Amino acid sequence: MQSVIYGIFLSMYLITVFGNLLIILLTISDSHLHTPMYFFLSILSFADICFTSTSIPKMLVNIQTQSKGITYAGCITQMYFLLFLAGLDDFLLMVMAYDRFVAICHPLHYTVIMSPQLCGQLVLASGIISALHSLLQSVMVLRLSFCAHLEIPHFLCELNQVVHLACSDTFLNDMVIYLAAVFLAGCPLAGILYSYSKIVSSIRAISSTQGKYKAFSTCASQLSVVSLFYCTSMGVYLSSAATHSSHSSATASVMYTVVTPMLNPFIYSLRNKDIKRALKETLGGKL
Repeated sequence: MQSVIYGIFLSMYLITVFGNLLIILLTISDSHLHTPMYFFLSILSFADICFTSTSIPKMLVNIQTQSKGITYAGCITQMYFLLFLAGLDDFLLMVMAYDRFVAICHPLHYTVIMSPQLCGQLVLASGIISALHSLLQSVMVLRLSFCAHLEIPHFLCELNQVVHLACSDTFLNDMVIYLAAVFLAGCPLAGILYSYSKIVSSIRAISSTQGKYKAFSTCASQLSVVSLFYCTSMGVYLSSAATHSSHSSATASVMYTVVTPMLNPFIYSLRNKDIKRALKETLGGKL
C-alpha cells in the first residue's frame, strides 16, 4: 500500500501548493484584489503552503527511501514550525473575521479602520504571538529527557506525541500545553464568534433579500474555512485524548495538516466571484 499512499499524498501536496500559490499570484497581479480581505487571504495561503511543507515532503521521502527515521533536531524543528504555522492560521482566521465585521457592520468607515498600517500590524502581531508560543513549547520539550530508540506512532512530530514519550516528568509541559490551547484556540474562536454574531445581527437588519444574500456571500467562504479548520484541529486532540489511539490521532492530523490546506483554495475560488473573475482574466477569458 505504500506506493498508493505515496501517490495520494504527493497529489494532495501538489494540489495544495499550486492551489494556494495561484491565489497568491492572483492577489498580487489583479489590482481589484488589492484589498485587506485578499491581503489576509494571500497570507493565509502562504502559511498553508509552509504548513503542509513542514511534514508531507519528509513523509514522502521516508516512504520512498523506506526509512522512517528523523533526528532529534529535525523533530524539534518540525514541531516548532508546525506549532508556529498552525497558530498563525488560527489568528489569521480571527483577523479575517474582524475584517468582515468592519466591512458589514461599519461599511462607511471600512477604508479608514482597515488601513494598510493596521493590516500589517495585525499580521505582524499574529506572527509574533505564534512564534513566541512555538518557541515556548519547543524550549519546554528541550528540557525533557528521552530514552534511546524512541518510536513516534505518527507521521509527524506532533507535540503531544513527543511529550508523552519523555522519560522525565511532563506535568509542567502538560499544563503549558493546555493553557496555551485555551488561549490560542479559545481567544481567536471567541473573537470569530463575536464578529459573526454581530455580522448576523447586521444582516438580519437589512431589508432587501438581495442585500442580505450579498452580505452573507462575502462571509460564506470564510465560514466554511473556519468550520473546517476548527473541526479538524479539535479532532486531533479529542481523538487522542478520548481513545489514546495513534491511528485515530494520525487520521485526524491528516485532515488537519493536509486536507484543510488543500481545500481552502477551492472553497475561496468556487464561492468567490472576485477570485473567479481574476482567474478568467488571467487565463485570457478561456474559462
